Amino acid sequence: MVPESIHDFFVASGGVAGALIGLLFVVITVSSERLARAKEGAPLHRVRASAALTAFTNALAVSLFALVPGHKIGVTAVAVAGLGLTFVMASLLSLIRLRLARWGTVRDVLFLLGLAATFVVQLIAGAQVIARPGDSGAVNTIAIVVVICFLIGIARAWELIGGPSIGITYEVTALVRGHEQDADAPEREPPPP
Repeated sequence: MVPESIHDFFVASGGVAGALIGLLFVVITVSSERLARAKEGAPLHRVRASAALTAFTNALAVSLFALVPGHKIGVTAVAVAGLGLTFVMASLLSLIRLRLARWGTVRDVLFLLGLAATFVVQLIAGAQVIARPGDSGAVNTIAIVVVICFLIGIARAWELIGGPSIGITYEVTALVRGHEQDADAPEREPPPP
C-alpha cells in the first residue's frame, strides 16, 4: 500500500517518465543513423538507447501502478526489476558476443552494472512490500529507485545524442596526456627574428 504522503510523488514521476520517454523517442529518431545496424559503434548506441528506455519504462510502470488502489506497487516493482535485470544480462552478453567489452566500453559496462544494482534494490524492496504491505520504508526505497532510474536514463540519453562529457576523470587524463606530450616533444628552435 502506498502511503498518502508519497502519492503526489508518484503522480509527478509518472508524468515525468512519460515526458522523458517521449523525448527519448525523438532522440532515437534524430540519432537513427548512429543506431543503424551497419555502422561501427551502432551496437553500443543501441545498448545505450535501450538502457535509457528500460530505466524510464521502469520508472513509469512503478509510478503508474503505485497510483492504482490496492497492493500493486510491490508486485510491479518485482516484475519490472526482473525484466530490467534480464535486459542488463542480455546487454552484457551482447557486448561480450560482439567483443565490445573492452577498455573503451568500461563506462558503459559500469552503467549497466549500476542499473543492475538499482534493479536488485528495487526487487528486494518490492519483495518487502509484498511480504509486509504496510512497510512504508520499502515504498520509500522504491521511490528513491524511481529517481535513480530517471538519472540513469537521462545520462544514457545524453550519451546517446553525443552530448559533451566533461568529467573529472576525463579532464585529469587529458591534462596528464597533454603534459606528457609536451615533455616528449623535441626542443623547438626559436622562430627567426
